[in-house]
Amino acid sequence: MAADQQLSVQHVLGIKYLLASDVELILDTALQFKEVINRPIKKVPSLRDTTVANLFFENSTRTRISFELAEKRLSADTVNFSAASSSVKKGETLLDTVNNILAMKVDMVVMRHPAPGAHHFLASKINASIINAGDGTHEHPTQALLDAYSMRDALGGDLRGKKVCIFGDVTHSRVALSNIFCLQKLGAHVRVCGPPTLIPKHISSLGVEVSYDVDDSLAWCDVANVLRIQLERQDTKFIPSLREYNRYFGITRERVDRLDKPVIIMHPGPINRGVEIDTSVADSEHSIILEQVENGVAVRMAVLYLLAARRKTESGGLV
Repeated sequence: MAADQQLSVQHVLGIKYLLASDVELILDTALQFKEVINRPIKKVPSLRDTTVANLFFENSTRTRISFELAEKRLSADTVNFSAASSSVKKGETLLDTVNNILAMKVDMVVMRHPAPGAHHFLASKINASIINAGDGTHEHPTQALLDAYSMRDALGGDLRGKKVCIFGDVTHSRVALSNIFCLQKLGAHVRVCGPPTLIPKHISSLGVEVSYDVDDSLAWCDVANVLRIQLERQDTKFIPSLREYNRYFGITRERVDRLDKPVIIMHPGPINRGVEIDTSVADSEHSIILEQVENGVAVRMAVLYLLAARRKTESGGLV
């Protein structure tokens, strides 16, 4: 698979730093890889001379497995690192950890870290392409890209003019910010909806609508992207109880049944069933939650492939 176009960046640190053309290129490349992963033989030799280190300083299931699978589908060599079983527990710094891994001749680093900006710090210190797999409550770019890919697939193509509402705990979500940047670059209208305590005070400065009315927002949108309540990131109580949250802000079967049009239901996972979304809605015919997981592999294959292609061009290698 040849890369006729190239990304404008050496790293994928956040959607904010990508051009609209970069986003389109990633999504178009992912479409080709989606065909690859549905073949009987799901492997291509695109990254057979590339070594990728997966560094996860926070727990992850979907993202880590999705990246590992994407790397294996591209024939890359992989090194998997978990902070819980590493020398980080002995006091080793982030830079020392990564430099030790790079001494083993690693070309690309996929990293999740609890500190916002950790990826920018690394990108300024090491000679490897960095992919942000989530940094604190800041950004999660590949999740936004796979969400956008899934929306385009479900809506039949262009997102320009489509209405997308992000429901739930926007304050503590890295998915929300990346989705806002990504959807705006693709021409969609974006709204956020949730309790006032879970909506950042000045988020309207990003050019999004703000609503505290779930029923009105469901009627307004073409796509409902539902976020979970991130209790592990909350240092105080932002809602009275999970039961009350579900009653007033949950995407329930009753609310969905009142709509006069179908709305596509999405969720980045993990799902708190019966809290932000009812089981019957998450598993309904309008839900594309499992499609998001499948599309995540293709999108991450595209990101890895395009970054590797840029590295080879800069080093004088063949793409």
